[in-house]
Amino acid sequence: MGELAAEQAGLATILAGLHPADWRRPTRCDGWDVADVVLHLAQTNELAIGSASGRFDEVLSELAGDTAPPASVDDGVAAMVARERSADVAGVMARWSRGADTLVSVLGAGDGSTRVRWVAGELSLRTLATTRLAETWIHAGDVAGAVGSVLADTDRLRLIARLAWRTLPYAFASAGRAMSGPVAFRLVSPTGARWDFEPDEVAVTTITGSAAELCGVAARRVDPAATALRGDGPDAEEVLALVRTYA
Repeated sequence: MGELAAEQAGLATILAGLHPADWRRPTRCDGWDVADVVLHLAQTNELAIGSASGRFDEVLSELAGDTAPPASVDDGVAAMVARERSADVAGVMARWSRGADTLVSVLGAGDGSTRVRWVAGELSLRTLATTRLAETWIHAGDVAGAVGSVLADTDRLRLIARLAWRTLPYAFASAGRAMSGPVAFRLVSPTGARWDFEPDEVAVTTITGSAAELCGVAARRVDPAATALRGDGPDAEEVLALVRTYA
């Protein structure tokens, strides 16, 4: 769980330096300010703790309250934030910090291969930890961008890029598309090392380029056309359009 803890520590450093007005700065998450983004992270960390503890449905019900059943995951998380939106930014910060610490402890105490409930179905505790790493990285970038900070890319992106690669079948299925065959990622790390993700069978589509750019595209924060990523094969365009790191 060291990678997740390190990512959370980076966000904590940014949050600790914010002035009161910074918490109300708009972010690239439509309709959310910095406080809303941190509240969303606190809520979803609590949901992950519930998942790891066998209480996913119970915690989801507590967070949703009496809101109407959502039409989509995005609608659901927006409703949860709207329901608990608060002017008490110190309380939001404390809630996120407590949950972040508890999440690392709970995930670290479990067997990484254990299957648990999550938004898109069942996954392993190990994969749940990686999804939390990815979401923390995404929203730390949202906060940093809102307040004029710059996040340095780290080798923790390897786990996020691998998650994006491994969940391509889910991304295609969610969009009602069929993959033509296996996909390979051949990426360059922030330090210049090669990160190759190769399927067991021969890849019919290959994506090459910067791991940081690939992660930004998978986070839906960067337009593939604005990157130097390149694809070869029948699914190249759709991979870059559909790749993602979250449910």
